[in-house]
Amino acid sequence: MATPTKLFSLCSLLMASLFAWSSSVQFDDPDWYFWFPLYASACGVNLINGIGALSLKPIRKIAKLALWLGVFLFIKVAVEEFVYGIAGFWSLDLKEKVVREKFGSGFVVNSMYLQLQAASVQKDYVKRKEKKVPRYVECGMAILVVASYGMSFGFFVLQKGEMKS
Repeated sequence: MATPTKLFSLCSLLMASLFAWSSSVQFDDPDWYFWFPLYASACGVNLINGIGALSLKPIRKIAKLALWLGVFLFIKVAVEEFVYGIAGFWSLDLKEKVVREKFGSGFVVNSMYLQLQAASVQKDYVKRKEKKVPRYVECGMAILVVASYGMSFGFFVLQKGEMKS
């Protein structure tokens, strides 16, 4: 079993808390039945992997499911943006719901990819004695935490104004 580093564990737990908060605010959304399972499963995977259970088979399956649900929802939101002309694909206007959903699904996809990479260490390093999470996974998780918390802080604390549906 791969040993998660302290940085990877901390980043996983921070992402778990962000996804827990994200799932808790989905119930007033008209399509909550897509977003709640996405964020709740991402929370669970990050939480379990954050405490060191990287190679549990059911967790890897949930991570794969969350990854593909995230990809599906990212495409769904990108198509909605294009069809309804709400915001451009590269828009950073977090007042728009579709932009927030695009970032949320993107964060889940990236997080699940990195979690699956960390879990695959067990297979890749069978012949080596050292079975640690690769450095690129650690750095990727750190970047993901900084980006997601930075955007959340910027939107909810610094930005003034109404959210659009």
